[in-house]
Amino acid sequence: MPSRYLDWLRQAEADLRHARNALASGDYEWSCFAAHQAGEKALKALFRRLGMDAWGHTLTALIGNLPAPARPDEALIQCAKVLDKHYIPTRYPNGFDSGAPTDFYTAQEAEQAIECADRIVAFCRDQIGRPERDRAGG
Repeated sequence: MPSRYLDWLRQAEADLRHARNALASGDYEWSCFAAHQAGEKALKALFRRLGMDAWGHTLTALIGNLPAPARPDEALIQCAKVLDKHYIPTRYPNGFDSGAPTDFYTAQEAEQAIECADRIVAFCRDQIGRPERDRAGG
């Protein structure tokens, strides 16, 4: 069965576009969620490129499960932590004591989420584009 890592990467890029569009529309909670999705799908694209399976939605855990030569620096891990906080409360009112997610998210949070997702997508795109021997450290 052929690897579909490029499909996953293309969808990550589409989700990142959606995050930007949602920001422009003032849908900040959806912008943050779409940014998370972009990061998740980019990381799963990288796993597939490496011939590995990836499960779950926690970006920090996904990054931690990458083989050492493909792991990013601490700044990108911090971006993953920012995005991880947007997986559930962006979509469900029970993520807060009262109110809906749309009441709580700000343009600044959406901008930060997009910046983090953009960095993760770019990192994964770079890793995917490098020859296998370079990723393996040899």
